[in-house]
Amino acid sequence: MSAHLSFARFAWRNLWRRRFRTLLTLFGIGMAIAAFVALVGFSNSFESEWKRAYESSGTDIAVVQKTFLNTSVDESDGATLMKLPDVASISPMILNMMDLTPEVNALAFGWTADTYEFESLHFVSGGRFHDGKSEVILGELLAQNLNKQVGDTLDIQGTGFKVVGIFHGASALEEGAAILPLDELQEISSLQGKVTTFHVRLKPAPPGVSSEQYLKQAQGQIEAALPGLKAIPAAERAANNQLVGAAHAAAWGTSLIALIIGILGIANTMAMSVFERTREIGILRAIGWKRWNILLLIEFEATVLGFAGGILGIGFGVAALRLLSRLPQTASIVTSTIAPSLLIEAVFVAVLAGLLAGAVPAWRGAKLSPVEALRYE
Repeated sequence: MSAHLSFARFAWRNLWRRRFRTLLTLFGIGMAIAAFVALVGFSNSFESEWKRAYESSGTDIAVVQKTFLNTSVDESDGATLMKLPDVASISPMILNMMDLTPEVNALAFGWTADTYEFESLHFVSGGRFHDGKSEVILGELLAQNLNKQVGDTLDIQGTGFKVVGIFHGASALEEGAAILPLDELQEISSLQGKVTTFHVRLKPAPPGVSSEQYLKQAQGQIEAALPGLKAIPAAERAANNQLVGAAHAAAWGTSLIALIIGILGIANTMAMSVFERTREIGILRAIGWKRWNILLLIEFEATVLGFAGGILGIGFGVAALRLLSRLPQTASIVTSTIAPSLLIEAVFVAVLAGLLAGAVPAWRGAKLSPVEALRYE
């Protein structure tokens, strides 16, 4: 019988005859991989929605005080930006997270009534708000969650705002957002004369100048005209704001803890397997198996557990992400779409977890002396 068939036969026999333990181990590593897929998928989707929002609006550069979301920029700096030769238009805005009801929180944007940002919205009912009036437009998803229609009143921070429009946005973030007149959001947020950022749309690049060169040129112009502020390309801004960074950190941190628990579960299973099969290992050594054969056998079993648990976890993770994309609390910031690269990463992580978990038990099993193992009762 070939070595490969022997590995498969012994591995399958060991895993099958201890079915309950095997199932518990698969469930443990499966939950760890499910956490990895769901949480990392959640954070990646969150970042993608930010990028989509920037791309749909045609924003090229975000001007901020620093790279975090909670920036505060003087609204008067907009006049300086509009004088720059490469700037076509600007959109001063405020971005905040607000509790609209005890069950529903949402992103709140503060825009001016004439901003170019409206070009990416499609109104399903009603229309734009007016500057200086207590009016609000709602993303279609948020309107459904709040059960609001055009003409209803929405209480925001103790002020009643009339719903004048419901729109369909290009991203889940916009679908679940409330958009207010900039001056009204400044008032209720005590940010008079301040904005979170300026979104900048550039003029077309001159002939012979690449988009990348033109973008860097515009960045230099903006930062020279407004010392202390940063001009960040829209895609970079989407990937590196405070909310996205926090989502990535939480996803990887939680996933790492879950993976460690899963690895310990496989390690415990393989350690018990080696202990219970001491005599069997001695017989294998006596009939000619080398140390490396034993080591490979145990690592093979651990890898099978990791791989099978990974496949199981991917199924759980995809289901969890779909659930999150439908919950009112999270539907506005995540979609159920998962990049194939994440699924490949999940399988790789699961297999690696199995290899790591089986390393010490495999080493201990390979070290067993045939004579001592045969004497074991």
